[in-house]
Amino acid sequence: MSITAFSRLALPDALLSNLDSLGYNAMTPVQAQALPAALEGRDVLAQAQTGSGKTAAFGLSLLARLDLASSRVQSLVLCPTRELADQVAEALRTLARKLPNVKVLTLCGGAPFGPQLASLEHGAHILVGTPGRVEDHLRKGTLRLNGLTTLVLDEADRMLDMGFQAAIDDIVAQTPARRQTLLFSATYPADATEGGLSGFTRGLLREPHIVRVEDTHDDATIEQHFYRLDKGRTMDVEAARLDALLTLLFHYRPESGVVFCHTKRDTVRVADSLSAAGMQALALNGDLEQKDRERILVMFANQSVTLLVATDVAARGLDIDGVDAVFNLGIARELEVHTHRVGRTGRAGERGVACTLVSEKERYRLLQLGERLGVEYEMEPLPEVADTRPLAAPMATLQLGAGKKDKLRPGDILGALTGDGGIAGEQVGKIKVLARSAYVAVGRGVAQQALAKLERDRLKGRNVRVRRVTQ
Repeated sequence: MSITAFSRLALPDALLSNLDSLGYNAMTPVQAQALPAALEGRDVLAQAQTGSGKTAAFGLSLLARLDLASSRVQSLVLCPTRELADQVAEALRTLARKLPNVKVLTLCGGAPFGPQLASLEHGAHILVGTPGRVEDHLRKGTLRLNGLTTLVLDEADRMLDMGFQAAIDDIVAQTPARRQTLLFSATYPADATEGGLSGFTRGLLREPHIVRVEDTHDDATIEQHFYRLDKGRTMDVEAARLDALLTLLFHYRPESGVVFCHTKRDTVRVADSLSAAGMQALALNGDLEQKDRERILVMFANQSVTLLVATDVAARGLDIDGVDAVFNLGIARELEVHTHRVGRTGRAGERGVACTLVSEKERYRLLQLGERLGVEYEMEPLPEVADTRPLAAPMATLQLGAGKKDKLRPGDILGALTGDGGIAGEQVGKIKVLARSAYVAVGRGVAQQALAKLERDRLKGRNVRVRRVTQ
């Protein structure tokens, strides 16, 4: 039997059965190193990148140790962004689907306070939230953590970068001293060794089990290129970058790609320019309202949008599978961030490509990056392009005005779309059902037919508002 088999862990039968049904055949390195210690109740300090399986590494431990007879808050997972919190909560619900009546609640800023208060009054086993909103609830007395058994800090380095140190300190002060703490970070504290911890982790952890998983994104799965940025006849460097980006998009023609910019303003400018060139591109940055961020991520994940133009802060923590390519308009200001960007592609054994534009003024940063990673990178000229047709997203997204609160399930939507006079099952893509709404991807060529079908027929015995989501 493999030493990475989940069946070798002290997990409840319901969790093991669910893992088997989900196709979780073997543990990833971070799971194999962190889970046994976490299940024993030990504190864990782990370095692990997004996409390494860290959510299951701490999630299975939380679920295995829940007292389902009690409705008190037993576990709290803190995340740097709303998107990551939503993804973690959804992953925990998926892992827990064969356990009876497990309640996972999200507490994030940008969402109305009232509904969160109402949900808290009904109790929850696991809370997943951002530090600011969790601290708000504690300050208002709407949340108590005196029964907490496990605290998880997911992407702790990013939370510190975003200025959440004080909020985290306030939250920790209101948790039991004997709690278990699981801390996951993409970067490792410089003095975090068996003999010493950083000032931040020393106040959180008691004799932690230390896990260090090297970044698995390498040349085996990711083809990386650094292209020389030539201004040509224009003195406008930003215009030159956009022209070069279009050249690379036409050359590689990804079905899905992420374009990284330095600033929020850049994301809007680049996304607008790409859209004007006939591409399906949307900007993701911290100025967006939660509903808009949610819509954009759904559209990108279900292939209704080809390109996501994002800042590092907005994209950190996004766990989106199947990204064909990453395009950096310049080398990241912090060199370690370059690795995070590149790691968005080439996941789960799939091939990916990462392209970075480098001006002459940035050449020294390329040398620094190579020295840091022990690789000698060469600058290449931009490729010649023959096909300049705009990239086309294969799917379109429909939004329904009903969700989980209305007892709507993905099967209901699929059945309504493929019933009499409907579209074929293979023309239906990803379906995501949220609390009060739902999104479904359909083939772009049958979008109008699918929209008419849902407008005409009743769903769950009643008429449901539906619209086509556009850029």
